[in-house]
Amino acid sequence: MRRLAAALRLVAVGVWEISRANLRLATLVLNPRRANRPRFIRVPIRLRGDAAITALANLITLTPGTLTVDVAPDRSSLLVHVFDLEEEGAAVAEIQNRLERAVAEVFE
Repeated sequence: MRRLAAALRLVAVGVWEISRANLRLATLVLNPRRANRPRFIRVPIRLRGDAAITALANLITLTPGTLTVDVAPDRSSLLVHVFDLEEEGAAVAEIQNRLERAVAEVFE
């Protein structure tokens, strides 16, 4: 039952993040005067299992404006492309605190 509840929370977090990112990305694209700031960031992760890392990487990629590009050979971090990066620390913290935490509850 605990994993089922965690899986439902993961789905809810995913839907919320995807919806929120869609609105933010639409605002950026439709505002021609605002230049986007694309960047690559390295996101340290605590997940160790293949399924958990894959789920996190896919969830990041499904979120509009972000794309998981690579997993470090030692599986300690993900390389993520962000369409419009305001602050690297905030983006890393958001991925770790919202997405990675939700994935960890299901897989570990």
